[in-house]
Amino acid sequence: MDALRGLTARHGGRGGLLPAALERARSGTADGPGAWAPQVAEAAGLPAAAGLGPATFFADLAAPRGERHVRVCTATACFAARGGEHLAEVERALGVTAGTVDESGSTSLQTVHCLGYCYAGPAALDGTLPRAGPDLADQLGGRAEPRAPGIPAADTTGAPVLLAGIVRGHSAWDVWREAVAGLRPEDVREETAVSGLRGRGGAGFPVADKWAAAAGKPDTVVVANGDEGDPGSYADRLLMEEDPERVLTGLALACFACGARRGIVLVRSEYPKAMARLRREVERAMSAGDLSPSAEDAGLRPFVEVVEGAGSYVAGEETALIARLEGARGCARPRPPYPTDHGLWDAPTVVNNVETLAAVPWIVAHGGASYARRGVPDETGTKLVCLSERFARPGACEVELGTPVGEIVTRFGGGLKDGRELVALQIGGPLGGFLSGAALDVPLTAAALAEHGAALGHAGMVAFDAGTDPYELLRHVWEFAADESCGACSPCRVGTRRGLELARDDGPGESYERLARLMGEASLCAFGRRVPAAVRSLARAYGPALEGWDR
Repeated sequence: MDALRGLTARHGGRGGLLPAALERARSGTADGPGAWAPQVAEAAGLPAAAGLGPATFFADLAAPRGERHVRVCTATACFAARGGEHLAEVERALGVTAGTVDESGSTSLQTVHCLGYCYAGPAALDGTLPRAGPDLADQLGGRAEPRAPGIPAADTTGAPVLLAGIVRGHSAWDVWREAVAGLRPEDVREETAVSGLRGRGGAGFPVADKWAAAAGKPDTVVVANGDEGDPGSYADRLLMEEDPERVLTGLALACFACGARRGIVLVRSEYPKAMARLRREVERAMSAGDLSPSAEDAGLRPFVEVVEGAGSYVAGEETALIARLEGARGCARPRPPYPTDHGLWDAPTVVNNVETLAAVPWIVAHGGASYARRGVPDETGTKLVCLSERFARPGACEVELGTPVGEIVTRFGGGLKDGRELVALQIGGPLGGFLSGAALDVPLTAAALAEHGAALGHAGMVAFDAGTDPYELLRHVWEFAADESCGACSPCRVGTRRGLELARDDGPGESYERLARLMGEASLCAFGRRVPAAVRSLARAYGPALEGWDR
């Protein structure tokens, strides 16, 4: 990535134009990247490798395309809904194998890891049109009425922070206008520090500390990370689609607090409706004077642009996300330097998750102390929890941190459908962790979950009943890890593939114990480091059924 930065700097920074140019070229042909990516790079005055790198890395660019392109979700919640059988059903209905185009070039099928319909899966995108339900194959084959239910959302706190606009109709832009008129950037930073708000994307870093690290530095950029890749979570999709003004208000307040004149929202390509809603709200906010109409005119009111992702789980990691925005492969890079010192094109860059930013308007309006009184002392505030399709009442609910997981499962989720027994519960995505269905007396906090080998992550909860084969689930976790590893470091790149081989064939042994230790200690980013821990928690949740994998 440093080489690309140096190269594009010598060519007027044109690497930043590559993502959009590659997407336009991809949409105009059924050929593979080798046929068009070098020409795109050449048109930008860059070598062929600058185009081939990202075009062969990102799934949306590399996947074969027919006139009709269908993306079917094979992530954890959809896997749990039908035991993974829906993929073969879709292949038969469309007459095409996943990862290919049919002989006529009319239909192509791509597998993806999460479309944000975990509450109604299995799911697919037919072009940009969502389809979801147990009869997914019939919907895609034209034998059933297309369906794509909206996200059920409920507040359990009595005073919603994140759902204030969705369930109460509260406007967020009013908070922004009052802040610009009467507050200083340091006031916003101070209230956020008092609130104790931590990042909701998984790392849990104190938000005010990240802002302070970039505040006052020239050319600072704030990025809203809407690349919600954790299968099982759809909180960011809910916020971006149903309350985009809250997301953009939070981004504007973060820019104000950091002295940034520019903001970017990166939205995963699997969320086309969220992309459209955010872009419409940006246009409206520009017309109303809440956001600047151009980068040149930006000041206290920042200029905000919405950028589309291209299909990569690990590109949600902040350094990989920055690489994507620069036009490179979405690979993580070593730290230091940290993005707040050298981020997007070496400018100081603050990356905050969408849900994190959505909490900021409430904090500014009600005060940091009010927010700090919610949750628990070391992990304050509220969290959106997403419940998967196996629950009796699936959907998103806002809860205070510290709420027992068992209460969320039984009281808010209603237990499992048809009174089935909960055998295992995944929290925080495939690399988050698993809890036994009989051991849910755990507070919903990062610290408490870590003590049980799990992680908070985005707080998506995917339920598994006795109908799920534990070995199939184990292989599913390893397949996800092998598919989504960015390949930047050997422990993760080689380790995930070797782990999948062991899960399919040999089973665990001394070689796996060494592999798990190497991945956990030497992987470049949290992706590789978390894989062995997730597998270990799965084995503990299932007990003797997965003996040997708990190392």
